[in-house]
Amino acid sequence: MKPTVIRDTRSSRIALRLFATWLVFAATLPFWAETAWLREFTEMACFFILAMMWNLLAGYGGMVSVGQQAFFGLGGYAMLTLADLLGINPFLAIPMAAACAAVLAVPVSWVAFRLQGGYFAIGTWVIAEVLRLTIANIQSVGGGSGTSLTSLRGIDRATRQNLTFWIALLCVTACIVGVYAFLRSKQGLALQAIRDNPMAAESQGIAVQKMKLSVFVISAMGCGAAGALYFVANLRISPDAAFSVNWTAFAIFIVVIGGIGQLEGPMLGASIYWLLNRFFSDYGTWYQMGLGLMAIVITIWFKRGLWGALSDRFELSFFPTRRTLTWAKPDEPVVTGAPTDSHMKLTH
Repeated sequence: MKPTVIRDTRSSRIALRLFATWLVFAATLPFWAETAWLREFTEMACFFILAMMWNLLAGYGGMVSVGQQAFFGLGGYAMLTLADLLGINPFLAIPMAAACAAVLAVPVSWVAFRLQGGYFAIGTWVIAEVLRLTIANIQSVGGGSGTSLTSLRGIDRATRQNLTFWIALLCVTACIVGVYAFLRSKQGLALQAIRDNPMAAESQGIAVQKMKLSVFVISAMGCGAAGALYFVANLRISPDAAFSVNWTAFAIFIVVIGGIGQLEGPMLGASIYWLLNRFFSDYGTWYQMGLGLMAIVITIWFKRGLWGALSDRFELSFFPTRRTLTWAKPDEPVVTGAPTDSHMKLTH
């Protein structure tokens, strides 16, 4: 029998076509959609990127953080500094701000990685608060009251909104493709091994600390890009808004209801959060209480989130990261369904 490694599924091939179709359709929105739609998409793109980065860090890397707003805020203020103080085009400043957040994540990791478990989670929150207080005392970027992004004044409103939307779409696409490619690589397998058992992974030659640092930096870069993008669209930034713990709280909510440790989880969670926010946000406190109650119910009854329940029930995997080793006879086609007498499967 001939061994064959299967890395995709029928549902993943269908998902690839659907994703390409959605991408082409979404790119045309500025030509016919209302302005409010573009703003709404950009805002949800920021939440989605944050959720994807938190899922990569906690769901795959096992590092539960409640301080990702630190890099979200750093990205926003780096963009402001580059655009308003150094005269760089704000749209070009977005990837540069993401790179700045990634660079600053290295010294932050020296402090955060000294903590473990719950202490790591609380430590990241404390780091975010320290950064918020530090920025609030820098008058050149507006101090505690914040400031407006003045470098966009020379660009008309329609052009600004269209460019912001397309950059948001590009960031979402890069986030999905980049995280998926990373998780399908050898480094992705190493990361999941570290999450499951760090000591066993290290005994197999995996550089645990180096891999954790890489994921921490990648997550910071994504959060920085989301922060820069959000405040380009919002036109105003303040320390309280940029470093609010709500950014991480909503990212965690999206991942928890969708499914942690699954790429499809943040996608489903972001879609549900958008629907809830659109139709129920006017209820204020009741809306917040409803979100909390929903998160509690899902964590109790759906341990792997809503996508986990769906994938278990219908055997769906739109973005498979596992490798399936199949033995099939030379004259038989290789299948990816349930094992039979002539097929044996070993999944890693």
